[in-house]
Amino acid sequence: MATVHYHLGAFPPVELDWPQLIPLLGPASAAVARYDGTLAAIPNAAVLLSPLTTQEAVLSSRIEGTQATMGEVLEFEAEGGSPELSEARRNDIHEVLNYRAAMRMAEKMLATVPLSQRVVRESHKVLLDGVRGQGKSPGEYRRIPNWIGPAGCTVEQARFVPIGADKLPDAMSAWERYLHTDAPDRLVQLAIVHAEFEALHPFLDGNGRLGRMLVPLFLWQNAVIQRPMFYLSAFLEAHRDEYYERLLAVSRDGDWTGWCHFFLQAIKTQAEENQHKAADILALYERMKRELADLTRSQYAIHALDWIFERPIFKSSDFVASSGIPEPTAKRMLPALRDAGVLRALVEASGRRAATLCFPALLNIAEGRDAF
Repeated sequence: MATVHYHLGAFPPVELDWPQLIPLLGPASAAVARYDGTLAAIPNAAVLLSPLTTQEAVLSSRIEGTQATMGEVLEFEAEGGSPELSEARRNDIHEVLNYRAAMRMAEKMLATVPLSQRVVRESHKVLLDGVRGQGKSPGEYRRIPNWIGPAGCTVEQARFVPIGADKLPDAMSAWERYLHTDAPDRLVQLAIVHAEFEALHPFLDGNGRLGRMLVPLFLWQNAVIQRPMFYLSAFLEAHRDEYYERLLAVSRDGDWTGWCHFFLQAIKTQAEENQHKAADILALYERMKRELADLTRSQYAIHALDWIFERPIFKSSDFVASSGIPEPTAKRMLPALRDAGVLRALVEASGRRAATLCFPALLNIAEGRDAF
């Protein structure tokens, strides 16, 4: 298969085949709007949807080859590390945690500055902090060629060769300008923003994950959704081969329309999926508010529920120490919630080690299956 080189001079696309895209625009926009309506109805969405945010970080990292699961990531966090995990798996988990931290930092920056190269570079620093790619110039554009292909392949054997490092600063400036143009359709504009970022491959590592982080940030910045919470990676991971092939076809065949078509389908499918999950989480929260009040007979029931939603895997000692609930009440609550089946032990207490507990109902919604 011949090596594909970056499409120099062909960004942004001069024209798209709009008749091919128009049938998808309405349904994709409507699906995003419905999801946004559900998002708006959720009190404290950052807390209630935090498992979906972690799951997105897991899946986006998995596209790049990491193996960690959401359960492993949350358990690792709860236990402050898991000594029995292999070094490779620990590295995978750190990458996922960095992804989440980079998203949080970008969201904070976007409160005062527009989506820009600066935000991208700062996010990249956090993404690569202390993980495998850390020797790869965090926050700095590459100054050497890179290429994409089988591990250890030469540039001649590569599937794709991004833009030369000497042309990268100008190309990134052009990309940034396009970010802020008034395009005919925001979702199509986002498709082009993502594809161009992946094709430029501005960093030595972390480009795929950063490019996917741009999706919720762009939608939020352009007021398409009111929180930067949109989870696209499940579709891209499930259709990974087509995802890469469609991106490749942009440079190889100038097929921007085919890429946009694929991307709009991804947005529509994931907006529907996100909406179902968000609605299920909201329904679970409302149901648990009543249940916990009945089970605990405590004025701290809602407080406990919010704490558990944000950390659906946790150590019992952390709940007692840091939930802000008086210690005798907190100690009384946990056995009551376990006996009622609301919480389940992942790791039982032994000796001086506290139990690690999980909240299966919430985790299973985020996973989309009965994993806990």
